[in-house]
Amino acid sequence: MNRFVIADSARCIGCHTCEAACAETHRLRGLQAAPRLTVTRNRQDSAPQLCHQCEDAPCAQVCPAHAITRVDDAIQLNESLCVSCKLCGIACPFGAIRFDGSRPQGIPAGCQTSLAPATPADPLPVSGFLDWIPGVRAVAVKCDLCHFDAQGPACVRTCPTQALRLVDNHEIAEASRRKRERSVIRDGSDLAAVARNSGGVQ
Repeated sequence: MNRFVIADSARCIGCHTCEAACAETHRLRGLQAAPRLTVTRNRQDSAPQLCHQCEDAPCAQVCPAHAITRVDDAIQLNESLCVSCKLCGIACPFGAIRFDGSRPQGIPAGCQTSLAPATPADPLPVSGFLDWIPGVRAVAVKCDLCHFDAQGPACVRTCPTQALRLVDNHEIAEASRRKRERSVIRDGSDLAAVARNSGGVQ
């Protein structure tokens, strides 16, 4: 079973610290400087939405470049192999894959010759799937659990309210065991009450 990060909406204050930490951590590694999670809000709650590290990983199944693979109990995306087809974002049932891009660095502004046509203005944004900016290649980004960092995901470490947790097989099994125990206690007391009532009627 894959590891994944879960969010507790009761603790999340919507401060976006997790997004900033994620973007900066990946930027320092030479990856796209975009957060791999998105804080969403409704009237009462807020919580980050991020990759569920699915067992069957529909994003990996549709990737024609094999840029998305299972590594160390997580679904990893190799940005250098991404061909910008956006199929993974369409296949993801949680909307956890977004697209980002950056302009090549070290090219001075206005470096075209006078014979070259002027660079067109950036179009108005429509959506992450439809936007296209001249000179920028769209690259898929998704949560990779900061696999390159021995300390674990940056979002989990920096959340000021500890609203994010990295969950593994052991914790899932333990939570399942606790639920079963509570169910037995609750159902057992219900059955005892039914037996007492039916015994009183006879």
